Amino acid sequence: MNRCLITYEPCEGRRYSQKGLNQLSPRLTELHAFPYSAEALRKEAAIRMVKMSIQGMQPKLSARLDVKNGIFRMVDTHGRFIIKPAHATYPALPENEALSMQLARRCGIEVPVCGLVTCADGSLAYFIRRFDRVGQKGKVPVEDFAQLAGLSRETKYNYSHEKLIGILDQYCTFPALEKVELFKRCLFNFLIGNEDMHTKNFSLITRNGKITLAPAYDFLSTTTTFLTMGVAPNKIEETAITLNGKKRNLSAKQWIDYYGKERLRLPDKTIEKQLGILNAAYPCWQKTIGFSFLPDEQKDILSGLLKERANRLGIV
Repeated sequence: MNRCLITYEPCEGRRYSQKGLNQLSPRLTELHAFPYSAEALRKEAAIRMVKMSIQGMQPKLSARLDVKNGIFRMVDTHGRFIIKPAHATYPALPENEALSMQLARRCGIEVPVCGLVTCADGSLAYFIRRFDRVGQKGKVPVEDFAQLAGLSRETKYNYSHEKLIGILDQYCTFPALEKVELFKRCLFNFLIGNEDMHTKNFSLITRNGKITLAPAYDFLSTTTTFLTMGVAPNKIEETAITLNGKKRNLSAKQWIDYYGKERLRLPDKTIEKQLGILNAAYPCWQKTIGFSFLPDEQKDILSGLLKERANRLGIV
């Protein structure tokens, strides 16, 4: 059964459902393959890297959606989408990121329009709509936590979960609300094995006169990728930044009692509600992994990892 590369819903004989296409544009009737191979896209990304306002370890390209012709087109400026082709070293990163974002959406985390697009060589590339752009050339105020904390790309890991709270207190319009969301996002990334959530992967956005956490981005099960590549489990950290001075062997007591109750000062009922949301999403997550576009080996690894982490937190 074919599934939509955006919504994951069944769509017989097509790569996209109309519901998925409508998320990109109500006038879009088809999204054609990106007319480049993964290798060609990586080369283009390397050439254009200096012109990109967003960088990182994954090759990235800026693109605009040509609705009339149903295709993404690479641009150097004013792009509304980020395209990430398959990586030369790390297997199935586009499929992994698309799934991770889909799982986040299914527990109520705000996620931009994103999905997968086929390339000329049959590989898949990941795309995401930029939430820091509006109209043709307008920009939305967004600052990542590294900027707010005075960190650089080289020092973006030199931080802690505890210090994230201070940024919310200092800058957010309603810090108490954002602390609940931060708690959920941190637990979610622990559950899926995202040990690369450094300070540049958290941002604040100003919308409608309010400063809040920006929509989710760069959610990825890095642990699944490393285990697929044969990295020993004891060589993989569980978080990018410390929690109570640790990056490994994190327990429910540390995440819930220490971080949720003691540091974030969340009421017991609030914590119970968030854990209930994750518990309710768990069966859906496992089903979604099963019909996702990940290779079977990675499906099995992620499914087992999610079960182990959920058991560790006591949510299933």
